[in-house]
Amino acid sequence: MDRKAAWNAIAGEPVAELKTIFENDPDRLSALSLSKGGIRFDWSKTHLTSSLVEKFVALAEAVDFAGAREALFRGDPVNVTEGRAAEHMAERGEGNAESVARAKVLHNRMRALIDAVEAEAFGPVRHVLHVGIGGSALGPDLLIDALGRHGDRYDVAIVSNVDGTALEEAMTRFDPSATLLVVASKTFTTTETMLNAQSVINWMVEDGVEDPYGRVIALTAAPEKAMEWGVDETRILPFSESVGGRYSLWSSIGFPAAVALGWDAFENLLEGAAAMDRHFRLAEFHKNAPVLAAFADQYYARVMNCQTRAVFAYDERLRLLPSYLQQLEMESNGKSVTRDGKPVDGATAAITWGGVGTDAQHAVFQLLHQGTHVVPVEFIAAIEPGHSLDPAHHRTLLVNCFAQGAALMRGRDNAEDLARAYPGNRPSSTLLLDDVTPEILGGLIAFYEHRTFANAVLMGINPFDQFGVELGKEIAKSIEQEGPKGFDPSTMALIKLALG
Repeated sequence: MDRKAAWNAIAGEPVAELKTIFENDPDRLSALSLSKGGIRFDWSKTHLTSSLVEKFVALAEAVDFAGAREALFRGDPVNVTEGRAAEHMAERGEGNAESVARAKVLHNRMRALIDAVEAEAFGPVRHVLHVGIGGSALGPDLLIDALGRHGDRYDVAIVSNVDGTALEEAMTRFDPSATLLVVASKTFTTTETMLNAQSVINWMVEDGVEDPYGRVIALTAAPEKAMEWGVDETRILPFSESVGGRYSLWSSIGFPAAVALGWDAFENLLEGAAAMDRHFRLAEFHKNAPVLAAFADQYYARVMNCQTRAVFAYDERLRLLPSYLQQLEMESNGKSVTRDGKPVDGATAAITWGGVGTDAQHAVFQLLHQGTHVVPVEFIAAIEPGHSLDPAHHRTLLVNCFAQGAALMRGRDNAEDLARAYPGNRPSSTLLLDDVTPEILGGLIAFYEHRTFANAVLMGINPFDQFGVELGKEIAKSIEQEGPKGFDPSTMALIKLALG
């Protein structure tokens, strides 16, 4: 069966209501749920059926999914537009042996530098100011917020926005003489990051810090650029060019998290991700968590024409996960051409959005339950709470999470008062974590990475480039360097009004 025929078979599958699907399939829960690495995955409240899964398996075989997966693990140049491998898995010990060995050496270098910080080789360090943007900030920020809330090792601030308000807030709280500046940029040329870094250097100079560049650690795939900027080679933590920005928290980009959480926690994070790598590589399609998730994603985006996917973390520790996933999923799969440069033949990435339960229930769930848009929802919760308060807090949180999924599916008829009717048949999936620990969080993030790759393979696109972010940056640079020339009247008027 070729790819087109496989898609036609999927699209031709009859669609039943979720309640009816449950009634007709007593084994549904066992068929569409599995546990791995401290996470319970449940897709039983989606419209996937055993028949649909078999048709998606046929699609996976038609596109040589297994071959694409092996190419990824071998370290082949799967990023075809840039001629590079995608070797973030090597950072956690899986994949090409030579790349794994190189990553181990670089991790040892990072650990040695963390030991030096702890031994006060930089003087007394109380604050770590990390500047980066995109993948150089979102990953470390997620890790520290999720795992380091009760830690007292260092006061860490992650600053990404070039808006000086964000940087000034951090500098107001910190003592320059006790601050370590961490500059994270794959190319070490990112405009926002380098401007923020220079402002921190200026702040240190103004406060009388004798050797501000001696308090800088650079995280980059371009060490020569960091040296040109003024960072000594001994304080540069390189990572491989084949590690993409949004997949880089496992590399030296994770330095601030390793500093804040301790090296043991960082290693446990890597081990949890590696376990998910092995699951993705070895499990059969119908019991493979990232693959099943991609089957559901593809069904709703391409067959049901759902343009968005909502992610709600019913755990304050995971409040930054939706923002992290926005970059991972939309920067990876928000494409309109295939790997060989042809226009795609259907929808690609859904728009990822979300929030935190129970806050979101009082903000956006009206639309999810009674609006005209059908939005697949993903609930994420943890069995163990992240606090020591009355257990009623966590019980209420979890009850609300599970009730929302049940209500979306069940609905409620009310012919006499349509304003109080719920159509139901709204799909959701649930990821229930045993707890939010480094190992489980590592597995969770790796699951989303592999899910993103699986979606890309099924669509025939390259998830590892991101040329779509370049044009606006190029235009911004041209305005800075050459002034506003040749723009539309609206843009010209805005520039004149705001910048003179």
